[in-house]
Amino acid sequence: MDRKIEKPFWTTQKILMSIATTAFVVFVVYLLAFRDRSSKYYVSKNQLSIAVVKKDKFQEFIPIDGIVLPRTTIYIDAIMGGNVQEVYVEDGAMLRKGDKIMKLVNTNLELSYMEQETRIFEAINNLQNTKIALEQNKYTRQRETVNVMQDIEKLETQFDRQCQLYADSLISDETFEQAERDYRYGRKQLEIALQLQSLDSLSTIHRNKQIDQSMDRMVENLSLLKESLGNLYVKAPADGQLSSFNFEVGQTANAGEHLGQIDMPDGFKLRAGIDERYISRVSQGQEVTYTFGGKDYNLYIQKIYSDVNAGMFQVDLLFTNDFPSHIKRGQTLQLRLKFSSETDALIIPRGGFFQQTGGNWIYVLDPTGTYAVKRSLRINRQNTLHYEVSEGLSEGEQVIISSYDSFGNKDKIVFKE
Repeated sequence: MDRKIEKPFWTTQKILMSIATTAFVVFVVYLLAFRDRSSKYYVSKNQLSIAVVKKDKFQEFIPIDGIVLPRTTIYIDAIMGGNVQEVYVEDGAMLRKGDKIMKLVNTNLELSYMEQETRIFEAINNLQNTKIALEQNKYTRQRETVNVMQDIEKLETQFDRQCQLYADSLISDETFEQAERDYRYGRKQLEIALQLQSLDSLSTIHRNKQIDQSMDRMVENLSLLKESLGNLYVKAPADGQLSSFNFEVGQTANAGEHLGQIDMPDGFKLRAGIDERYISRVSQGQEVTYTFGGKDYNLYIQKIYSDVNAGMFQVDLLFTNDFPSHIKRGQTLQLRLKFSSETDALIIPRGGFFQQTGGNWIYVLDPTGTYAVKRSLRINRQNTLHYEVSEGLSEGEQVIISSYDSFGNKDKIVFKE
């Protein structure tokens, strides 16, 4: 009799189908759960600037440009206006104090001087005549006093005789009384004459003193007039080099106009402009460095100008010791204004990445060197060469420091072979 043959449940076909289904499910789960969903940007590695995070000495500073100026400058301004009649020296000449630079001519000033001089001489002459008159009055008073004294002597002699005659009863009472009245009157006249002489003497002394003072003032005014006329000769106010002088014969120089300057031979200073953002961090005595030929020259801030123009304020700087022999007036030197001393720090070189990230994140290379991923970081201080990293990176790691313009804010940068 026939026997029914049962077919096995796990056939080869079912086993293969189960394996395929399981593999598909695992693949789908992998895609859904474990696949790298981060956005990627593919770029050739040699197109990027890659730097190593390292620990080294760091100093915060900013670059500033300083213009070389004479340490001491004396400005020459026109005290009196006029036309240039003669020019005695040229720009750049070395001068001694008092050397003539140029001569101005001012006809109106000269005529005014002559008129005032004439009036002053007339006033002085009148005062001298007044002084002579006072002296004459003094001698007149003295002569009057002498005459009165002479009359008194006569009256006194006559009165003495009358007294003797009256005692001998040789003259009448009336005659004696008249002689006595004449004598007292004469004495009174002498007292008045002496008082007038004393009063006139005191008045004469006082008026002579006033006249002398007035004459002295007039002589001083005359000297000032002569000095004003002498200001038409422009002279060097000190020893030094004449600069910024460019006047020619025939030009007009107005009163108060800047004519030039004398640069004193006592060294140089530098004047630099600094961004107003740093005004609270700049102080007198702050250190500045200039490097030339492998040698550092130290300077310090000597003066800070408080005015802010176009977002900049200015400072004057002096060399601490010697200054470079090659520098010339008007030359521009690149300096480093220090905000801190050198300290050990974790640093990375400056790069274009900062413009896109603001220093808040950076692409860090995987140890395999095949890709780079975003990582947050914190940048503390900076200078023209490096950023100081205070958080987010470790020594020896590699980072992309070139511009991120083309990356489109991707999460991962994959390097193409």
